[in-house]
Amino acid sequence: MAAAALMMRGAGHAITGSDADVFPPMSTYVEGLGFPVAWRFDAANLVADLDLLVLGASAKLGGEDNVEVQAARARGVRVTTFPELVGEATSARVNTVVAGSFGKSTCTALTAHILREAGCDAGWMIGAISPSLPATGHWGTAPHVVLEGDEYIVSATDRRSKFVLYHPNDVLLTSLVHDHINVFPTFADYEAPFHDLLGLIPAEGLLVARESAPIRAIASNAACRVVWYDTAPCDGWYSEGVTYGETSRFTLVGPKGRRLPLATTLLGEHNIENIVGVCAYVLERGLVAEDALVRAVASFAGIRRRLDRLTTRSAVPLIEGFGSSYEKARSAIEAMLLHYPTRPLTVLFEPHTFSWRSRDALAWYDTVFEGVAKVLVIPPPHHGEGSHNQSGFGEILARVAATGVPVEGVETARAATAALMDLDGDEVVLLLSSGPLLGLPDSLPSVFEDLYSPGAPARRRQP
Repeated sequence: MAAAALMMRGAGHAITGSDADVFPPMSTYVEGLGFPVAWRFDAANLVADLDLLVLGASAKLGGEDNVEVQAARARGVRVTTFPELVGEATSARVNTVVAGSFGKSTCTALTAHILREAGCDAGWMIGAISPSLPATGHWGTAPHVVLEGDEYIVSATDRRSKFVLYHPNDVLLTSLVHDHINVFPTFADYEAPFHDLLGLIPAEGLLVARESAPIRAIASNAACRVVWYDTAPCDGWYSEGVTYGETSRFTLVGPKGRRLPLATTLLGEHNIENIVGVCAYVLERGLVAEDALVRAVASFAGIRRRLDRLTTRSAVPLIEGFGSSYEKARSAIEAMLLHYPTRPLTVLFEPHTFSWRSRDALAWYDTVFEGVAKVLVIPPPHHGEGSHNQSGFGEILARVAATGVPVEGVETARAATAALMDLDGDEVVLLLSSGPLLGLPDSLPSVFEDLYSPGAPARRRQP
């Protein structure tokens, strides 16, 4: 919603907004954007000359029962959704839609960063914050727009996936694994909108897709040229000779023996995969010169909450990852095991999304924490729990415990902090959620730098 608002402001519209129960980093980010924002819902928030009300899809907004929606309708004001708005506003642009079960935000931000560094004033819309971009949304003056394409439904009453509204000229498809089981009960249900998306690409368009059997199966629906990528040799673009470290290095290998040395500070094999996909797209489209691409990849600082290093002085690294689905959580954990192979990994986990809270996905807990030394679990939230088959806190803890991984429930920020205050000093700690994590990403860094910095007293203080 913030990204769409920024795009519309860039297109010349006046914007106001309302929200409630918002948490960092997005709440503090929005406060700095200069929009008039109200942090509660009230019909009085609607300006007198309102032309359009854009309703987000969060369960917390209340949908059509929201008092501002009701007041707008009573005044005859059109009510729409942000994917409908973005699709309408960009219908005459050259749209690149970045879609997939995971990797969307990083790949969209990296594409926008590369184009910006190359001097192209493309538009973009990203559902996350990147330190490498001035904002999550930008209108731009160039024909190109890069849009993060979410497969989630438009609204409770509009069951179309958001990305089918975005008039794709090109698509970068990063992955296809079952997710959002609350609205897509089977993999066939989940796969269907991706099949529709590929069918929307015009003949002159381009599909750049991650090599995988599920994507191969639906790529036949695309009438355009298809380019493949992977982290292993494939019929397309791939990475070779990866060395992992604070700066990871590899060679990008392309068709006809094309080779390009690249370096990145992003963590994890999944980010090498993301970089290969984006580079394949911009090089196939001829959007950037190779030397500019090398510089842009090296300078890209990633996405907030996607393996952010939260401390600088602590001997115990504190890193925040994004764990909205099994694959995202597992990718973050595997990145920690890859970059810190000799350090015990403690994960502080919050089952925030509907999928993590659903009894239908309890099997995710059987393998997601493999290789982890200890797991601390925060209780699942209650919003929207009546709309699906929600697991109880005890069920989640028992499921993790059954795997043999030591697990502890921590119901408050104080309890979580206390559990992290007596580490030996050789661990690495990963905060993993798509939710607020009890505010711990903001409060824990100073605690860690106080306790685990060189010269800190050996005796741990109580929270």
